[in-house]
Amino acid sequence: MVGFIGMIITGAIIGALARLFMRGEQNISIIWTIILGAVGAFVGGGVAGFFGVESTAGIDWIRWALSIVAAVIAISVYLSITHRK
Repeated sequence: MVGFIGMIITGAIIGALARLFMRGEQNISIIWTIILGAVGAFVGGGVAGFFGVESTAGIDWIRWALSIVAAVIAISVYLSITHRK
């Protein structure tokens, strides 16, 4: 249960930051922001693990940056599939 709640919180933070860095207005709901943020966090964590930087001392800035980039890509793909602007 704690893992699921953590995934929701992380997805919300990563999704909100990704939407903040994107240009223009993204016409998606908060639920999709959380889902796509969680997808970005999962993919970003995987990419960080691939490069060997998944666990660093202090805050994992590299993993967070990779997660945000992955969430931006996920949101962009979602917007292009649903034809929203």
